[in-house]
Amino acid sequence: MSTTIQDLEKEYDLLAKQLDALLSGETNFYANLSNASALLNQFFDRINWIGFYVMEEGELVLGPFQGLPACVRIQVGRGVCGTAVEQRKSIIVPNVEAFPGHIVCDAASRSEIVIPIIINETVIGVLDIDSPEYDRFSETDRIGLEKVVNVLIRHLSTQKA
Repeated sequence: MSTTIQDLEKEYDLLAKQLDALLSGETNFYANLSNASALLNQFFDRINWIGFYVMEEGELVLGPFQGLPACVRIQVGRGVCGTAVEQRKSIIVPNVEAFPGHIVCDAASRSEIVIPIIINETVIGVLDIDSPEYDRFSETDRIGLEKVVNVLIRHLSTQKA
């Protein structure tokens, strides 16, 4: 990815347009999450896991992803993903070892960003990205990923998990 904030913002705008085109016309919830995780995996460098957890019966359950096998179930309020659901906001963690209650799925992960997916005031899941580098994710990444998730929401809002 580019080094300037302006270039990174432009790349996120392009990514959002690519995702919109990729998902256009498709109605399957899991197919859209699968293609979104694949597209995002191609976009990012210096990451070791990217994917989705979906709310089912009051907890997060592993959804489509790219990377090594992952934790299957995460309780709301536990770890970075569960905390993002509980707080209903995006979370950037520069050093996962310093995050209280961090759940270790991959010992190589050093930093993480989680974006909640909220439709009609209900958290339906999260986008989770891990990196083997400390301090990998920035506020520019958070803002860009929130735009990307908003595109995803437009395509998921008429679907059911």
